[in-house]
Amino acid sequence: MSGSSADPTSDPGGDPVGDSGGDPRGTPAVRDRLDRVEDPELARSIVELDYIDAIEIDGGRVEVRFTLPTAWCSPAFAWMMATDARDEVEALDWVREARIELCDHMHETEVTTGVNARDTFGETFPDADGGVAEVRAAIADKARVSTQREAIDALLDAGLDPEQVVALKRSDVDIAGEEAYVSLDGLSVVVDADPIDDYLDRAAESRHVTEPEDALFLTPEGEQIEADRLDLVQKRSRLATVNMGGQGAVCDALHRARHGPEGPGA
Repeated sequence: MSGSSADPTSDPGGDPVGDSGGDPRGTPAVRDRLDRVEDPELARSIVELDYIDAIEIDGGRVEVRFTLPTAWCSPAFAWMMATDARDEVEALDWVREARIELCDHMHETEVTTGVNARDTFGETFPDADGGVAEVRAAIADKARVSTQREAIDALLDAGLDPEQVVALKRSDVDIAGEEAYVSLDGLSVVVDADPIDDYLDRAAESRHVTEPEDALFLTPEGEQIEADRLDLVQKRSRLATVNMGGQGAVCDALHRARHGPEGPGA
C-alpha cells in the first residue's frame, strides 16, 4: 500500500519501526489488537510468538501479513488466526477494512482469499473433516484443563483440602484486582488472582463453567471431581500443560529455524 499513515513495517520482536509513537491510529494500536489473537493450539499471542511479518496502514485500510512456524500448520488453525486478526483490527473505530495475508503456507491462497472475501471455512474448504467451531471447542477445553491445574494448586497451597476444592462453585470465587477471594464455610480465603482468573476465562470459553451454581473444577471430560481422585485429575491436567508447552517449544524452534534468530524479515 502507498501513502500509509504510519511506517508499514514493525519489528516482529518488539517495538514498531518508524515514528508512529503513541498514534492511536498507527501501528502500535494495530499490534495491540493483534496481541489479543492467540495461536489456538498454544494459547499464546501471535505477537508474542513473532508470527507478524508486517503491518501496513493506508488511511482506514490496514493490511497484516503473518507467517506460521511451518508451511503445513493446520488450515483450520490458520483460518482461526486470520479471521480473529481481521476481526480484532476491524474493532478499531478508525479501521474501515482489514486485509489479512497468510504467507509461506501450503494453503495460503485459500485462507487469504477466503478470509478477505468473508467466506466461511466450509465454503473455502468444502472437503474438510469438521469445521472451525468444533476445533475451537476442542482447543478451548484443552486450555481449560491445562489452566485448571495451577488454579487448584494455588488453592491447595493456601490451605484448602481436596474435599473443599472439589465442592467449590463458580459463585464461591470473586476476583478483585490482584487477589481472588474464595468463600469457604463463612470465611474468605485470599489467593493470587492470576491463576484463578486465567482459569475462569478458559473455563468460560469452554462453556463448562458459566453459571453461579456450576462446579468450579471438573474432570477433563467435564464431570464432577471426586475428592479422592483430585490427585489423578491434577496429573492429567499436568500432562495437558506439558503437551501445550512442548508444542510451543517445537513451534518456536521451527519458527527460528525458518527465519533465523532475528525472526521474519531478518
